[in-house]
Amino acid sequence: MVKLFIGGFPLDMTEMEIVQRVALYADVQTIKIVRDKKTKICKGYAFLEVTDRAGAEQAMEALNGTQIAGRDLLLNIVEEDQQKKAPSRPKYPPKTFNKRPRLQRN
Repeated sequence: MVKLFIGGFPLDMTEMEIVQRVALYADVQTIKIVRDKKTKICKGYAFLEVTDRAGAEQAMEALNGTQIAGRDLLLNIVEEDQQKKAPSRPKYPPKTFNKRPRLQRN
């Protein structure tokens, strides 16, 4: 599997519309449109998993820089080392309530 970044598409574009464009060049397995956590509004980029690198490169060559509704598409292959370096949630100690240090009285 090869991960493909696609950005710059119109915010009202659906997963199916994106897949239909990329599927002309690569066999798409999964798609994840990135959305705002609170509003659920599309942020204008997505990640697709395609079966092989050759298909990902074909899609990138064919679609990178093309316009949809006045917006330029940007496609990049996400390399393995970039996937591993993705920031993870910081590990904080568990919250402890009502455990304030006690003042010692003399």
